Amino acid sequence: MSCWEILGIEPTGDREAIRQAYERQMKFASAEEARKLDDAFREAAGEEAVAKPVSSPEPRAEEISQLDAHQAQVVREVVIQIKALMNDSGRQQDAGIWKAILCEPPADQLPLRREIGQQLEPWIRPMAENGSLPQPVARFLGEWFEWFSVQEAIIEQEQAQQSQESEENDPQNDVEPLSQTANFWPAVIGWIIGLVILTMIFGGMGVGG
Repeated sequence: MSCWEILGIEPTGDREAIRQAYERQMKFASAEEARKLDDAFREAAGEEAVAKPVSSPEPRAEEISQLDAHQAQVVREVVIQIKALMNDSGRQQDAGIWKAILCEPPADQLPLRREIGQQLEPWIRPMAENGSLPQPVARFLGEWFEWFSVQEAIIEQEQAQQSQESEENDPQNDVEPLSQTANFWPAVIGWIIGLVILTMIFGGMGVGG
């Protein structure tokens, strides 16, 4: 199957359409289908797939979907830690704390990482996309859980910031206020001189009469 068939859309260069199709399919995808969707998204969006070491292949779908009791307990503990972190507005701004929680073995193992990502996705992913979380935190989450929509949102936010900074630093933005100030005082002085001349003229006429 081609990447377009997997995503369920016609071939297009619209990255937003590709992202939306990816997210629609991902909602109901099994672990095996999720891997295929990841590859299809990269191919459709023109991104290079990350090479996987031959010596350490990804676990099979059944290995990812079935966690033992210890692994399931690790996932629960990590999710609890993240919930506690989200209740602390100060600590949740620190990307280092997120990394310390999510990258701590064995939570960093792929089956656990995918399960943690699925449990966090409904409420953490939208926050990472809309700017509620700092960019360093959102960037880490997008890369760690392979949330491509978060990575796209960060790129758009960075481009908007660069555009705004360019406008603020544009020297032409300062020209107009300066020119207005420079033109203001000569006009005032001219008006005063004209008023004095008129006063002198009418004053002279009065004396002459």
